[in-house]
Amino acid sequence: MLWISLGVILVFGGATLLLQDETFIKWKPTVLYWLFAGTLAVAAMAFKKNLIRSMLEQQVAMPDVVWNKLLASWIGFFGAMGILNLLVAYNFSTDAWVNFKLFGGIGLMLVFVLLQAVLLARYVEEKKVE
Repeated sequence: MLWISLGVILVFGGATLLLQDETFIKWKPTVLYWLFAGTLAVAAMAFKKNLIRSMLEQQVAMPDVVWNKLLASWIGFFGAMGILNLLVAYNFSTDAWVNFKLFGGIGLMLVFVLLQAVLLARYVEEKKVE
């Protein structure tokens, strides 16, 4: 995903600089968010692989239904963030969009991760010290 992110940044950042059009740089976060959501969804539907579970199952033991809800919430979050980015980019000034991208996006991500942590905390098993 890091290589894909780098590619998207180079393409959209390069297009912004080359064409002197800020539209491309405004689309970059949306493309990244939707790539993340799409990757999670395709892995789940086509390959029957829950990538969130793959990353966290060593630390957290949860029922399948909870893993599926967690996956769906991440897909929904990334999809919604992409839509929200476009709404701000096209309905507000570039300065407002930059502030939203910097502070609003990070703030929403932080709140979302904290809510996920509350959900996961119920399932984290503490290791006994002997």
